[in-house]
Amino acid sequence: MLEWVITISLVCITLSMLAMVYRVIKGPTTPDRVVALDALGICLVAIIALVSIILESNAFLEVILLIGILAFIGTIAFSKYLEKGVILERDRNS
Repeated sequence: MLEWVITISLVCITLSMLAMVYRVIKGPTTPDRVVALDALGICLVAIIALVSIILESNAFLEVILLIGILAFIGTIAFSKYLEKGVILERDRNS
């Protein structure tokens, strides 16, 4: 029974990822694309977690943490770039 639920969850998450890839490519604005990329990272973490449950392995937990951290940092960098036009501010006067 649990295998069916996990399989259905994987299919649903995969379909939602396809819709998000479409939003990344055809997004009307850049913030829409950034949000879709962040959601892709979250869905990727969910898929890896479900595969880890299917394989009954703890080996993927570090991968999940790494992808989560990278998705968060990427979203912060994109949003900072959209707001200010630069990611790292270098003030040479001080």
